[in-house]
Amino acid sequence: MEFSTWLIFSGIALIAVISPGPAVLLSVTNSVTYGFTKSIYSSFGNITGILIVSGTAVLGLGAVLQTSLLLFTILKISGAIYLIYLGFRQWNVRHNVFEKSNELNKSIQQSHKSFIQGILVAISNPKAILFFTALFPQFLDLSKPVAIQFLVLTATFMLYSFIILVAYAIGAQSVKDWFAKGGRSIWFNRVSGAIFITFGLGLLRLRNKAT
Repeated sequence: MEFSTWLIFSGIALIAVISPGPAVLLSVTNSVTYGFTKSIYSSFGNITGILIVSGTAVLGLGAVLQTSLLLFTILKISGAIYLIYLGFRQWNVRHNVFEKSNELNKSIQQSHKSFIQGILVAISNPKAILFFTALFPQFLDLSKPVAIQFLVLTATFMLYSFIILVAYAIGAQSVKDWFAKGGRSIWFNRVSGAIFITFGLGLLRLRNKAT
């Protein structure tokens, strides 16, 4: 792979990860609700999910999704249900999560839960698999070892994703005190919950153009 090719891929990857999506919202929500440390766990979970998605796309699942309407629909609905579930759960939180974040931050169980959430958000999106399927082949030089190129491209995407998610989490911490006052925390719960639900409903509208 030429360095110029990697630079082009890096630019596309950076634009993709900067755009707010379910992973960003999860990182922000965990940061203000359970503390910055928990957002790190969900970020690690997300890049682990990216590795899984990237690997399955290269192994051919992306091509299968493009041709199998049933499999595409099952994965799409599963992902949408999970995002909508996260949205309703966040919407129904009634306590001030900002005041209780220090206490909740001590929970090891929540750390594991945040990590799993990050993985599930990443792997439950068929759009991500189709993205990797469409993107990777354009940057692979088949005259050179494909495995090494795959690792370089995937590692680049994972690194950018982690950095951006952490940046969003740090930004969320900076406005945490403002949200802690009055009834703002309830509105934070409702708005973030509504956004999760919107992402889920948006995923239901995703169409497999190949079918």
